[in-house]
Amino acid sequence: MNPLIVIPARLAATRLPGKPLADIHGQPMIVHVWRRAMAAGVGPVLVAAQEPEIARAVEAAGGRARLTRADHPSGSDRVFEAPQGRHDVVVNLQGDLPTLDPALLASVLAPLADPAVEIATIAEETSDPEEMENPNAVKAVLSLSADRRVGRALYFTRAHCPAGEGPLFHQIGIYAYRRAALARFIALPPSPLERREKLEQLRALEAGMRIDVAIVDSVPHGVDTPADLARARALLQPRSGSPESRS
Repeated sequence: MNPLIVIPARLAATRLPGKPLADIHGQPMIVHVWRRAMAAGVGPVLVAAQEPEIARAVEAAGGRARLTRADHPSGSDRVFEAPQGRHDVVVNLQGDLPTLDPALLASVLAPLADPAVEIATIAEETSDPEEMENPNAVKAVLSLSADRRVGRALYFTRAHCPAGEGPLFHQIGIYAYRRAALARFIALPPSPLERREKLEQLRALEAGMRIDVAIVDSVPHGVDTPADLARARALLQPRSGSPESRS
């Protein structure tokens, strides 16, 4: 595989306006995400920015950015507009994951070793009762492999699902697409279940596309609200004696 990581970013978040440029210890959040994507070492990283301010922030840190149209309905559309060169796999990495473990980007690529898989994502097993009932935690309903390291996605939902005893899997919104699969996905109209659950990945399942899910051990902390931002700042607090703490 020859992957490209694309980070879609725009300023018009409803719950945290200006989110990509939110300061975290002297650096915009989008720069933290870009640095972690680079640290993964799986391929080049490009920020697909809606606004020039985001592109300038990334380029000032030494990264690559490309301006995209302002009328995209989703981050996936913004990713598709970004130039993909000769890359046969495109990773859609959310720009609000400043605590991302870079190893997760290798994990999301792993299911594509099977040529039948068109799209890959990741999930963590959970038994947290609050998470099970939280509609903001997306659950992946999986047919697991024998070693329980990967599963074929049967459904994604905000509900507590499936019923009965057994594990639940909290899906993490990082996707790796074969280039042709991304083009097909973007060309599809929003599906009934996608509109009902407000989950874009259901469009692919309703169209018969295959999504496999790698099981991982950690979930990055997403930033959607001021409280989330405060938590990210606490988690990324420079250690005493580090160069950042002395600057």
